[in-house]
Amino acid sequence: MDKEDFLRNIPREGFIKITRPEAPKLSSEQKVHLIRKGNALFTDGDFDQAKKIFVATGYSDGMIRLGDRFMDRGDALSALQMYKMAPAPDKAEAVIILLTKAVRKWLKE
Repeated sequence: MDKEDFLRNIPREGFIKITRPEAPKLSSEQKVHLIRKGNALFTDGDFDQAKKIFVATGYSDGMIRLGDRFMDRGDALSALQMYKMAPAPDKAEAVIILLTKAVRKWLKE
């Protein structure tokens, strides 16, 4: 497959889902309780469960911290997903630049 074929076959919706699902209807108290639970899970290292809570509640700070954690672990695509949902445009742009450099290098090889 040449470069043009590859580019034509990129899915229209992209490779990663970056839209945030509609948040359930929660009272302020419920949302605070869930965010506290998500923060505790994050602190304990249960990032998958923390992610579910942060995304469901729309907790931007938590999603940004998860994005930072994913970047520290070398998972740029998961980080980009979190930064786009948060939204954290500056951090997302930095990841996009990093990924673009990687793709350019691969295309040159």
